[in-house]
Amino acid sequence: MSVFTHIPQLRLQPFIKSFVITEGVQESSYTVLPGLSVVMGFQFKGSLSYINNDAEHSLSTAGVTGLLNSYRTFKNQANTGSVLVTFTETGAAHFFKAPMHQLFNGSYALDDFIPYTEKAIILEKLSEANSNVQRIQVVEDFLINTLEQNEADQLATAAIAYIKEANGIISITKLADHLNISQSRLEKRFRAAVGASPKKFSSIVRFRHIVNQLSKTNSLTSLAYHAGYFDQAHFIKDFKTFTGQTPQQFITK
Repeated sequence: MSVFTHIPQLRLQPFIKSFVITEGVQESSYTVLPGLSVVMGFQFKGSLSYINNDAEHSLSTAGVTGLLNSYRTFKNQANTGSVLVTFTETGAAHFFKAPMHQLFNGSYALDDFIPYTEKAIILEKLSEANSNVQRIQVVEDFLINTLEQNEADQLATAAIAYIKEANGIISITKLADHLNISQSRLEKRFRAAVGASPKKFSSIVRFRHIVNQLSKTNSLTSLAYHAGYFDQAHFIKDFKTFTGQTPQQFITK
């Protein structure tokens, strides 16, 4: 599979981390770990699906996936090409009117959010594009025209910074105290801006940190302890939920 990564133009950088175009000649499956932001995708050829409980579910040719509660396995049919838009943690809220938590752990057709005719025009332009640069331009034009000029939620932005600094190992009570806000108010604003509760977001940050540290440690017990676990069995269970594998399986894959 070929992968082309593109940094968005300056105007979109506060909201978009990157564009990724993937093209595969052969059918393939791959696993995606939970990320920290909403992802939007367009299939300009072929089709894409995901597998859940051994059942295959087709994805819309243009859709949005919210933050995920656990790993997800995707499947590309042969000769599939996709443009993926990875938003910043609070970026998607500037393009969709629905609170972001409504997307949590789900994938939805883009025409749930924009007129079907508008989606059809985007897909037609993508299918007619002759290069990855042209495909990126099509998607950037759509995003710029859709961009809402509302201000970012600075509370959510500050909360994200605290959570990342703590590698996700922070109580929500302590986080609310840091920000001088009630826990319920923090929860409501964070979920609307980011797409998950502060607790769930923290757990994703923590596990992504754990995964990144696996190759740097010789002791899973120590890694689990420093991540806030006092029970090895609980750590392994949560790790498998997040990745689909035990730590040992993940290391040796």
